[in-house]
Amino acid sequence: MSQEPRLRLIDSHAHLQSDAFADDADAVLAAAREAGVERLLVPAWDLPSTRTGLAFVRRHGLRTTAGIHPHVASEADTAVWAELRELAAHPDVVGIGETGLDYDRAFSPRQDQLANLRDHIALAHETAKPLILHCRSKPGQRDAQDDMISEMRAAGVGDQAWQERFGGRPPGVLHSFSGPLDYAEAALAMGLAIAFGGLVFRRGEEASAEVARLVPADRLLIETDSPYLKPRGVRGSRNEPRHVAITAAWLREVRGDDAGAFGDALVAAFDRFVGIAPEGDAL
Repeated sequence: MSQEPRLRLIDSHAHLQSDAFADDADAVLAAAREAGVERLLVPAWDLPSTRTGLAFVRRHGLRTTAGIHPHVASEADTAVWAELRELAAHPDVVGIGETGLDYDRAFSPRQDQLANLRDHIALAHETAKPLILHCRSKPGQRDAQDDMISEMRAAGVGDQAWQERFGGRPPGVLHSFSGPLDYAEAALAMGLAIAFGGLVFRRGEEASAEVARLVPADRLLIETDSPYLKPRGVRGSRNEPRHVAITAAWLREVRGDDAGAFGDALVAAFDRFVGIAPEGDAL
């Protein structure tokens, strides 16, 4: 009996420059390759992680991003933004963020988060590098999602100027999707990609399955958000890229996709999103 080939995988969001991987990043990457992960993006969350992320991906032949997380939006002054803009121009930086809105933990005031998001949207348009968008509301609420869509629409995301700027590529991704169906529909109408991670297994995130069936294959991504958001069945305190296989299995089942076509589409969607040649970033 022939054995089903190993599923091709990606991890579109893994913070491997964080202290959680300081002692064993090489082993973590080797384990990811063994699990079938062929593409991996290392997003930043503040200015220091943008610097260390760039150094990390230079060593390992990967790609990173430049951005300020909503948790630290109030700390991003003029000097921080001046350096961030310089780093965002580097060819190994392929995305702008992680940015967005977090009204759940609300570590920065809402107005600071909104101003920070607007600055990132402007930088994404300027650089033609897609947004990495974090969005969380308190349980049972959706105000962050509604504000996210409102800000994106106000900036013209998805209109002809943005489409021309990005050459038809997604202008951003809803990272680690969380929210109602109509929020996803509004994002997809603007041309955004949607990524699923360990959140899909948590109570209160049941809408993710319906959304997963809705996303076009060329805008569908998966991620771990390592070292955070462990999927079900993972022991220990740390998530890592190899565990993306768990979310991939869930996603395949929900969508009813053929294994070969599913894996090929994931890799192609990643390459299209970050705007690189398919042969340029094998893990």
